[in-house]
Amino acid sequence: MLTPQLPGTPRDSAAPRVVSLLPSATESLCAVGGEHLLVGRSHECDFPASIRHLPVLTAQRIPHSTAPAQIDAMVSAALAQSQSLYTVDEDLLRELRPDVILTQDLCNVCSIDLAAVQRLAMSLPNSPRIVSLNPTTVEGTFDDLLTVASATGLQDRAMSAIVALRERLYRTSDFVNPFDDGPVLAFLEWTDPLFCGGHWTPQLIERAGARHPLNPTVPKPTAGAAAGPQMAERIAGKSIRIPEDALIAIRPEFLVICPCGLDLDRTRECARALAAKPWWNDLPAVRNGRVALVDGNQMFNRPGPRLVDAYEWLVGWLQDRPELIPPGFPWERFA
Repeated sequence: MLTPQLPGTPRDSAAPRVVSLLPSATESLCAVGGEHLLVGRSHECDFPASIRHLPVLTAQRIPHSTAPAQIDAMVSAALAQSQSLYTVDEDLLRELRPDVILTQDLCNVCSIDLAAVQRLAMSLPNSPRIVSLNPTTVEGTFDDLLTVASATGLQDRAMSAIVALRERLYRTSDFVNPFDDGPVLAFLEWTDPLFCGGHWTPQLIERAGARHPLNPTVPKPTAGAAAGPQMAERIAGKSIRIPEDALIAIRPEFLVICPCGLDLDRTRECARALAAKPWWNDLPAVRNGRVALVDGNQMFNRPGPRLVDAYEWLVGWLQDRPELIPPGFPWERFA
């Protein structure tokens, strides 16, 4: 588990002042011992809990309580008009005088877009360095720890953090037969309309011993079959919208409902709405009691150190090894 640095660590006057506009970047910074460098955060940066006292620089334009279908429609409309889904407190940003701003350019829906951050940075007198994190693979999230550490002068701590995460990943993999195709699993990253998981999520699913036919991984060029111990050489595309017929057709034996950005309470509401569909009870996963609800605000959808927690949970659930599941992992069975 990620061990947060205790608040109140003395700040070196020469140390960089860091603002993070991305939850996974905040977690990565804390994982390499840089929590004491943070001077500001996004409204979504909430882990570790010891950073929640820091000034909040962003807010979302779409109300959090909006129904999934309405959120999807509002997001699509905003993106079609090149409108940002987030606001930034520019006055507060200037007051905080950051030397480094951590952000991303992978998904304009998940956090403020890179172009907006660049425009803001240009207006600041000290021209802060912008570090954009855009991982699409599990190993890419490990590389991000090095990137963050390099930008903040913490290189000496990054490698030990990465080694610890890799050791947990490999240790958990020992409970999986990499040469067995395993059961079919559907991972829903949104429920109205349906979106299935992408990028690192299919990687985690396949490495945990299941198949994800709605968005499977493929070998990198020149990687051959990339089977067994070489599964890190398999990659997947971004999350994609799928019709209900596609979900029904694959007859999933396991189903994970993990809407991006929604906590367990909201996820439970989404699952109940799906359970009202006429096809719901025909899914093998439903009939066999293998439907899991996961806090999508905390797990799987943040490409940071806690992807390893997500992998440990996934292997523990799929392989019936509950001792592998991290204590307090935010999930529940849906019945």
